[in-house]
Amino acid sequence: MQQKKNNYQGKTSKDIKFSRYIVKKDIILTDFLLEVFPNKSKNSIKQLLTQRYIQIEHQVISQFDYPLTKGQEVLIASTPIPKNNDTYIDILHEDKDIIIINKPSGLLSMANLSEKENTAYHLVKLYLQKKDYKAKVFIVHRLDRDTSGILVLAKNQKIKKELQDDWNDIVLKRGYVALVEGQLKQKTGTIRSYLMETKTQLVYSTTNSKDGKLAITNYQVINQTKNYSLLDISLETGRKNQIRVHMQDLHHPIIGDKKYGANTDPIRRLGLHAHQLEFIHPHSKEKIKVKTKIPNEFLQLINQ
Repeated sequence: MQQKKNNYQGKTSKDIKFSRYIVKKDIILTDFLLEVFPNKSKNSIKQLLTQRYIQIEHQVISQFDYPLTKGQEVLIASTPIPKNNDTYIDILHEDKDIIIINKPSGLLSMANLSEKENTAYHLVKLYLQKKDYKAKVFIVHRLDRDTSGILVLAKNQKIKKELQDDWNDIVLKRGYVALVEGQLKQKTGTIRSYLMETKTQLVYSTTNSKDGKLAITNYQVINQTKNYSLLDISLETGRKNQIRVHMQDLHHPIIGDKKYGANTDPIRRLGLHAHQLEFIHPHSKEKIKVKTKIPNEFLQLINQ
């Protein structure tokens, strides 16, 4: 039976309370809910889904046959979740200049041609404009859609420019955790290469220092199983797809990353999470430190 934890409160515009349940085995969502609520009928369970009571990985789920993986969290709301709260905002830090969130996997950082509203940018904008309808927000840096973790946004254009212009000087630490395929023979190391990009937006390593951009990635094995390794990664540079390319270069691609050579997808998401950031605030000159927990599905896989 799934273990019920303490009530959980997401950061939404309404004070919706959530009960959190941990998935103990791979299972279809409706079957999971029937185990959680053995006295409810199938029709009652379906109503929980259609009436927007269920949230998984920070998104409202209404799909009856949604597949769950061992270690995932299912949140059940006390009241229906409003449409503008499809994704709650996990705020790690906020001041008058910046807001830092823990972005879930599957959520775009900002809009593209096919998706305008289901983005971190849009959700943060909604959150800020509920307090001040004139509020604006600006993306400082991006995370890939399938990468979860720390994302920094600015509340005005001046601070955005200052952060971006001085990013490499003010950032003291950029830490990630990655789940990769196989066991690494060398438990700690540094990958250094020059990165280039094709017309189809595929990034690759080259020795061409004239055309490529220098990328340096440090890694250390935290734990491993027969098939997978959990790595602590520290970046000295921040290039597009840097970690994904460098893990492919090591012949240990990130799980779920078919674009860069992965053969497995055991947790049904990219095994990459931005978990630590330290930088000097451009205005207050304070050292800002934010850190998130390693995702449960990472730990469940590596501790099997």
